[in-house]
Order: sequence, then structure tokens, then C-alpha cells
Amino acid sequence: MNRSIRPDAVLVQAVIAGALSFAHLHDIAAAAGQDGWKAWAYPISVDLLLVAAWRRLRTARRDRAAWTWFVIALFASLGANIATAGLLDLTQVPAWLRILVAGWPALAFMGGTLLVHSPADAPAASAPVSDVPAATEVEMSREDESPPAPELPAADPVPVVSAPNVPPALLDHARKIADTHRVTTGAPMSPDVLRARLGLPAPMADAIATELQLT
Repeated sequence: MNRSIRPDAVLVQAVIAGALSFAHLHDIAAAAGQDGWKAWAYPISVDLLLVAAWRRLRTARRDRAAWTWFVIALFASLGANIATAGLLDLTQVPAWLRILVAGWPALAFMGGTLLVHSPADAPAASAPVSDVPAATEVEMSREDESPPAPELPAADPVPVVSAPNVPPALLDHARKIADTHRVTTGAPMSPDVLRARLGLPAPMADAIATELQLT
């Protein structure tokens, strides 16, 4: 079965823009004294730092380090494009530009290393229930044991259930999970979903839902 090839306009535009930016960075590096293969390595270094910063921003939008290195790489690319538009005499490159070009490899290596090896903050929703301190778990297990209900006449049985006390650490942990659910879905978390996420008995989960006003 023959399939017609339809080129994507955005992809073609990205290839053209990348090729032009690549050539401008090469011209700036060559004019600054970086000849041969070194002039071709500079555009690759700038683009790799830009991609690494963008990938970090996709997982951590509020990462200041990722935004900083993204702006630095973007400024290097845009600066080369503007400088080669006739605003800079490539036959007489100023000393400050030669210094920037010569120091770029070390700067790009440091930025790429920090972006790749710096741990990102894990969201609170992904924290397992086992992160609750051991002392809190022991206290929680003791409080889960409700006292036996008193004997009532068979004609009019009235169950008596005492609500267990919620440890502060467990309540804070449940509040983080509920807040993350509200931010992610735009709706408050139901008591059943909270009970399933915490994996707690029904009395304790209901008490937590009451404290958080989820009922």
C-alpha cells in the first residue's frame, strides 16, 4: 500500500531555523579564533545545553537552575544570530567576545553536569505511606484498636463507634496528598480515594477525611 509523504511544516521550519542558527554560531566561533573542527563543535555544545535545560523544565517547571541555563543557551544562540546580521565586524572581533567564546566550553560543561546530575524534587503525592515515622506507625496501630461497644438490648441495638485520634504527622501527610490531588485534577479528593491511597482502616481514614473536610 503506497502512502503519500506529507512533510510537516513545523518540522521543516525547525530544520531551517536550526541550520541557520548552527551556521551563525560556527561563524562567530571561527571569527573568534576557533578554527577547524572546534568551530563546528560550538553550535553542538550550545544546542545540547539548550535541549538539556528544556528536558529538565518539562519535569520541573519551577527549577530555577534549569531556567538559568536555558536562558544562557538561548542568549548564546540569539546573540550569534544577531551578531552575524551585520552588527559585528567578523574580521575584527573584540577581545571580550573572544573571551566569551574561549570560556564557553567550560561553562556549557558545568551547566550540563548540573542539569543532569542534580536531583529533582519528588512530588509529595509519590511519597509512600512507609515514609511516616516508625513511632507514628506504632501510635497509629494502638489508636486503631477501638474499645468494645457496650452490650445493648436486642430490641434496640445502637452501635457505638469512637473516632480514633489522628496523629499530627499522618494528618499532615494526608493533607499533602489531598492538596496535590486538588491541584492535579481540579477537584477535591473523595474519602474513598484517600482511604485507598493511605491504605488505612475505615475508622482512621474517615477521621482523617473529617479533619480535612473531605466529607
